[in-house]
Amino acid sequence: MARKNLLEGLADMPDENAGAPNYPMRGAGRSLVRSLDELAKQAEKFLEGEAVVDLDPDVVEVSFVKDRLSEDDEEFRALVEAIRARGQDTPILVRPHAKIDGHYQVVFGHRRLRAARELGRNVRAVVKAIDDRTHVIAQGQENSARADLTFIERALFAGRLEELGYDREVISTALAANAASISKMISVMDRISPEVVQAIGPAPGIGRERWVELSLLAGKSANAASVAQVLHDDSFHQLPSDKRFETLYAALNKSARPVKKTAAARKVKWQPRDKAVQAEMKNDGKAFSLSMKARNAGRFGEFLSSRLDALYEQFLAEESKQGD
Repeated sequence: MARKNLLEGLADMPDENAGAPNYPMRGAGRSLVRSLDELAKQAEKFLEGEAVVDLDPDVVEVSFVKDRLSEDDEEFRALVEAIRARGQDTPILVRPHAKIDGHYQVVFGHRRLRAARELGRNVRAVVKAIDDRTHVIAQGQENSARADLTFIERALFAGRLEELGYDREVISTALAANAASISKMISVMDRISPEVVQAIGPAPGIGRERWVELSLLAGKSANAASVAQVLHDDSFHQLPSDKRFETLYAALNKSARPVKKTAAARKVKWQPRDKAVQAEMKNDGKAFSLSMKARNAGRFGEFLSSRLDALYEQFLAEESKQGD
């Protein structure tokens, strides 16, 4: 269970007074919601049968757990234009502020709130008194139902929930992910700092395994200076999010050891007067190869092979004479 009063200004309220959906917590695997349709239905339950009110955006604060990295992308601009054209179709969910009368906190619907604020109009909302635990579950499941959070945004959300004291069971339920997936998210956030994640952004084209690879590189103390150098480059922040990821990854993935260049093999060709054999010899100092072709190549090759012992003894004798 989450600890009570995790943040100043927030109060845990009993579930029986909240009127929120009941979530069985008898093991993360049993409590997972297994499809986007089911997730959407869970989120809709928070809005069912409730009065929709118009609120001034100035009296509505954001959630205590951030779940997005991008603030102003193409999808948000499209949302603003859609609300401008036909109004806000779906209300947001808010809960009463624990300390300020007449103020509220967003459970889900942050972008609709921002759009309303930008358009200078009230935001349509359902007000429900729910506790912190139900808040994060509803927030996570509503985002998962829309399936538009990237891997690293989900990992950042999972990491923040764990920092706040929520157990893996609650995190799994909120993100509709199994224990193994949550462990991988948390391990990524343990190795890579939130500052680096924030600098890169949501990276919509980058999946889980690439983030795991980057976290292993960025988590090395030996790479700290390289990370700082990339992040302090002004041109880095002008790049799209996916490109920022690739730039940092490329900078850290370079081997510290200089690449040893192999000397080009020296090639020598030989041919007798009768041209019945054509031989090519390659020597790079560590390897020597001899290939032959033409009419007598096979028989001459066997002739040489049968005399290798004698030829090698002759070679050693010549070497010995040169050393004297």
